Amino acid sequence: MKTFLYLLLIAYTSAAFGQDVNTENIVRRVADNIVKETSFQFVNSKTNEKYNSTKGLASSTDIKVDSKYNKWAYVNGVLAIGMVQTADVLGDKRYSDYSQRNFAFIFDNLGYFETLYKAKAGKVEYGSVFNITNLDACGAMSAGLFDVDALAHRKDYQAYLERSAAYILTKQMRLPDGTLARPQPRFGTLWADDMFMSIPFLARMGKLTGDSKYFDDAIKQVENFNKYLYDPATGLFFHNYYADDQTNGVGHWGRSNGWIAMAQVELLNNLPANHPKRAELIKLLLRQIVGYARYQDQTGLWHQLLDKPDSYLETSVTAMYTYAVARAVNQGWINNKYIAIALEGWKGLASKITADGQLQDVCIGTNMDTAIKFYYTRPTELNDTHGLGALLLAGTEVLKAERKK
Repeated sequence: MKTFLYLLLIAYTSAAFGQDVNTENIVRRVADNIVKETSFQFVNSKTNEKYNSTKGLASSTDIKVDSKYNKWAYVNGVLAIGMVQTADVLGDKRYSDYSQRNFAFIFDNLGYFETLYKAKAGKVEYGSVFNITNLDACGAMSAGLFDVDALAHRKDYQAYLERSAAYILTKQMRLPDGTLARPQPRFGTLWADDMFMSIPFLARMGKLTGDSKYFDDAIKQVENFNKYLYDPATGLFFHNYYADDQTNGVGHWGRSNGWIAMAQVELLNNLPANHPKRAELIKLLLRQIVGYARYQDQTGLWHQLLDKPDSYLETSVTAMYTYAVARAVNQGWINNKYIAIALEGWKGLASKITADGQLQDVCIGTNMDTAIKFYYTRPTELNDTHGLGALLLAGTEVLKAERKK
């Protein structure tokens, strides 16, 4: 009787304030808004004319993709992973069909832009597809494309995935010990973000091919990034490490910590159950979960700077953390009691989703700086793509946890 009255009170309160707390409804609202807002068109940036295809168009670098969801950008790789999982959990292939259409739209029009690229015409849309020069350009998008190709089975997708894997394994800059690094903002900088820009795709390739080199490299990155970035004083991770003077960066930036959590989860998702490193990797993930749980706000959200409660509450890190905890519990990697962290996180996220399915308070794309003010003052943007894929993953994992109950 008490449980019934409690649930009735929740329903009444939600109705009174116009907030839908049904997890499936929320996930669908967000996913449906993404589908509705994706134009699958190109636009002439000078004339604003729009086209459904590049077929028959005169060669011009003014031709750009119209929708942010059709861009070749790492955030859309995460979105593809989220959409495919949403389709699976909800039993609704409209969402995986969307991601299939998205990659088909890109690849079916690549020839137009490749001609411009080869002619060195200037900055070309989808140029990073033809010339992979960094992890942002290939890693997360390859993970998303991998999941889509499991449904689409296209040879041009598979050819790209092989090229992307070869880049990460043999061409991306590394420290002498093999840790993935970047030449900017200082030569030999470790970015926490790069765990997600490499590990989820490497893990998928390891599972597909059975070749241990992919798992070995992914595990090496988890171990080394933990070595360089983990801060035992706070239980959090620094955003970066500078190899030139062997120092860490200034901030425990939320989303960078979220990338670490999601990368470790994606590795465990694909690692063989009997892998000798599995227990160690779960222990590292649990250490992070316990660490960041200490900084969760009473709203369920986490802060832009995790250990700075005077920084704003930010939703992309909250989605990433919520997904990581819920997934770890659902898979039986950690104690069921930890699900409370994810449920509080989801409650906070639900309060930040508009009636038409847009996510509020997402920090925009972020570089790094030596002054902490840089992180404090990063703007937020309504429905910025940095939060959407993780939100769908979080919501669907929470829904699975609810269904178990």
